[in-house]
Amino acid sequence: MTRFEREKHTVAMMVALYCRRREGNKELCGQCRELIDYACARLDRCPHGERKPSCRSCAIHCYSPSMRERMRKVMRFSGPRMLFYSPLEALRHLIR
Repeated sequence: MTRFEREKHTVAMMVALYCRRREGNKELCGQCRELIDYACARLDRCPHGERKPSCRSCAIHCYSPSMRERMRKVMRFSGPRMLFYSPLEALRHLIR
């Protein structure tokens, strides 16, 4: 799995966890599906390629302000809970 594929997988897991636990949906809602698609599209177009830093420390902010805020909200909620739902994925994410 390439780095971008792992990041896409991690983002999808975090958004799904957020949608399920925070919003109470059994299936992904339209807004959460849109956020996953947006994040994957941004990763596909990243100008840094495989040498991409974390989005937080990147000089180029390719997310729109509204989507960046939505992703922050998801990450704040899902990040700590990933240790319980997918510990290996959470540790890989922290190490990167």
